[in-house]
Amino acid sequence: MAYRFEPLTRRHDRAGFRCGSPPLDAYLQQFARKDAEKRVAAAFVMVEESVPATIVGYYTLSAFAVEVAELSEELRKKMPRYPRLPATLLGRLARDERFPGTGSRLLTDALMRALKQSAQIASLAIVADAKDDAALRFYRKFGFASLGNSPNRVFLPMGTIEQLVVGPR
Repeated sequence: MAYRFEPLTRRHDRAGFRCGSPPLDAYLQQFARKDAEKRVAAAFVMVEESVPATIVGYYTLSAFAVEVAELSEELRKKMPRYPRLPATLLGRLARDERFPGTGSRLLTDALMRALKQSAQIASLAIVADAKDDAALRFYRKFGFASLGNSPNRVFLPMGTIEQLVVGPR
């Protein structure tokens, strides 16, 4: 199947989306478009080329700040001496139950989009809060590391994302 990514709009069938997590379903169906209009979170959907109203999956990106104290000592030594540093929050990521195996495509697009934007609006890393152990394993598979004291908060530095997406310099 051929897929494409685009911003969430009114023409997308939000009511038909089911990922198996009621909070993630409800967010897409009731709040995602409103958050986008208020510029609180940018929601992007993956759709099939042949049925562009059907949402295969979605994710949201927002500006975020990482407390320097949450970084590892090794990473902290490499950073400027500011209390907080800019990052991108991957607030939500979900795929419809009818489309197994598409989560990695969603994450890859989110990483590429965040990397591209970091050239214009600085961002040290992408940060995510895994909602459960399965989500945590998913992020770890892509190299996300723990951030701070929250067991489910993870991050992936933009330098690492650049190596994954673009390749080594």
